[in-house]
Formats: sequence, C-alpha cells, structure tokens
Amino acid sequence: MPKKTIRKYLPNPEVIRQSKALQIFGTLLHDANLWHLNRRSARGAIAIGLFWAWMPMPFQMVASAAVAIPLRVNLPLAVGCVWLSNPLTMPVMFYLSYLVGSAVLAAPLEPFAFEASIEWLAGSMATIGKPFLLGCLLMGTTASIVGYFLIDWLWVLSIRRAQRDRRNGNGNGSGVK
Repeated sequence: MPKKTIRKYLPNPEVIRQSKALQIFGTLLHDANLWHLNRRSARGAIAIGLFWAWMPMPFQMVASAAVAIPLRVNLPLAVGCVWLSNPLTMPVMFYLSYLVGSAVLAAPLEPFAFEASIEWLAGSMATIGKPFLLGCLLMGTTASIVGYFLIDWLWVLSIRRAQRDRRNGNGNGSGVK
C-alpha cells in the first residue's frame, strides 16, 4: 500500500531532473538510487522532506535535494514532502512553531502576523526570532522523526498484509519489498 500510494503522488522524475532550481546538482541527478522507491529510500526521503518543510527559508526544495542526494534516498519524495509547507499551511505551521519555541524558552508571546515574504522574515527576527527559529527546528525534527517511523511502520504493515493475503489465497499479492 505505501509504495503504490507514494508512487501515485510522486512527481515525474524527468520533471525533477529538468527543474531549474535543481540543475546545480548536474550529473548527480542521474544516480538510479535517487529514483528507486523502497522502504529505506522512502523513510529517509520523508524524514528529509518533512524537516525542510518546517524551515522558514526560500528554496526548501534545493535544501531537501542537497541532503537527499548524498544520502541516496528517493529524490522526488524528499522534494515533494517539502510542499507540506505551502501558502495555505505556512501561517499555521509557523505560528505553531512560534508557540512551541516560546513555550520552550518561556518567552512572552509577541504579536504574530505572518506574511509569506523575505521582508517579513527579516523584520520579525528582532521580536520573535529566537522562539520562532527554535520552534521551527523542533517541529522540523519532530515531524522528521515521526514521518520516518510512521512510513517504516506502514511499509512493514503493508508487507505483512500482502503476505497474509497470499497465504489466504486472496489474490493479488500486492506486497512491497
């Protein structure tokens, strides 16, 4: 199940290879392991992508790819997971990060009005910078760890279900290796 579900939502490898932002990686993008989808590559890619999704920076996809390539995990999945943070989810994610960081630092809450711009990020660092960045780091790390183990568990569950179905003669044996 996880492999089929993941494949359904993965971007086309050729689209990723042709991305102007990722052209800086050149021939490194031709490594077959970056496009292979198995349990190891999926859990690593999801962990990387979810971590970078929480980071308040431009070019999160490039950062995700820069980590995924040397670790040889599924590149489209690592880059695709970054899109967890998008214009609709960013305000909620960043406000939650700020709240978490403020709680950890026991810092008083300051007014927080998110804008999706570099100017907002630079201007807000003086007032909310420390709790916001700490919260982003903590949330990114937590999402990464949870994503890693959740995908690992779902993958194993899928394999066991397929094995059980084969034993019981339920047909398709759509197990994932």
